[in-house]
Amino acid sequence: MVLSDRTIKEELAKGRIIIAPLDPSCIQPASVDIRLDRKLLVFRTWRYPYYIDVRENLEDLTEMVELDEDKPFFLQPGEFVLASTLESISLPDDIVGRLEGKSSLGRIGLLIHSTAGYVDPGWQGHLTMELSNAAKLPITLYCGMRIGQISFLRLSSPAERVYGTEGLGSKYQGQTEPTASRYYQDFQEK
Repeated sequence: MVLSDRTIKEELAKGRIIIAPLDPSCIQPASVDIRLDRKLLVFRTWRYPYYIDVRENLEDLTEMVELDEDKPFFLQPGEFVLASTLESISLPDDIVGRLEGKSSLGRIGLLIHSTAGYVDPGWQGHLTMELSNAAKLPITLYCGMRIGQISFLRLSSPAERVYGTEGLGSKYQGQTEPTASRYYQDFQEK
């Protein structure tokens, strides 16, 4: 069941769902708007290797850029960057989150996630978003803009092993900025 604004407020008041900082005007009928933080992880395309090997650490393929307060970042057509939510999110053992884009931004070609729209119970940290420009023109991104929304669903029972539990392979717990893929760690653990 998707939580309503009333239930979201109750869960926030109990401290079971934590969103910080929370702008109360971001609470929608069945979701909470999330905003873009100032750091972006941009892919460098001019460095060796000229491909992505999922078995290798990819940190040298990206560089962190920081948005100015009032100046936009121009996301070029076909460009893909990683961004972070301004808000830190924490979920209890019986609630999952669904990260979705804003309809108004989707209508101009901005996609905020390719596959990473699911937020596990037990998650703590800033969410990394996968921003893509599907339009034929650059799209401006501003620090603090409402870029997506998170809705919440209650599980049928509390999860036995929440995100971050040892042995689950949780790679991103507690992240505070856009984080490159750590998929390569799956190959190291074998």
